[in-house]
Amino acid sequence: MHNLLKKYQEIVRPKLKKEFDLQNDLQVPGLVKIVVNMGLNDAINNKGIIDKVIKQLRIIAGQEPSVTKSRKAISAFKLRKGMPMGLKVTLRGTRMLDFWEKLVKIVLPRQRDFKGIADKGFDSQGNLNLGFKEQTIFPDLEYDQIDKARGLEITVVTSSTDKSQAKRLLEELGMPFKK
Repeated sequence: MHNLLKKYQEIVRPKLKKEFDLQNDLQVPGLVKIVVNMGLNDAINNKGIIDKVIKQLRIIAGQEPSVTKSRKAISAFKLRKGMPMGLKVTLRGTRMLDFWEKLVKIVLPRQRDFKGIADKGFDSQGNLNLGFKEQTIFPDLEYDQIDKARGLEITVVTSSTDKSQAKRLLEELGMPFKK
């Protein structure tokens, strides 16, 4: 059993159940999935970029990314319908838990002048959205293999529909929020 899953089942779930006065274990919020997304606007001009970034995102997430394609044509951007525009990875289960531990314990503390995650990253559904300006903060990537700094977004989807419950869950699982 994964250490984070064991911690959630034995410590976090009973604590949150008591704190929010919930009747059933299934009402207690939990992690559902983590989605890692990279937009590639330079893929319009250069098709080889997608292959390079697929390798990088595979190293970051530990899973093969899927290519997202444009839904409609926009002539001002030289974009046609069906052109590759980005990559995404949806992590569930043990891969999600491994990525969560890497994100919380290694990547976030490694950021320069890191003071914590702001509360404004939560949406109305209780999901946390994080954005990074470059992929180089992940230590798994070899710096020589990166041709250009690209941003990426991480969405942590919880089973909670309330921001405060979702925030408490993520705090208990180790997410450093601003005080």
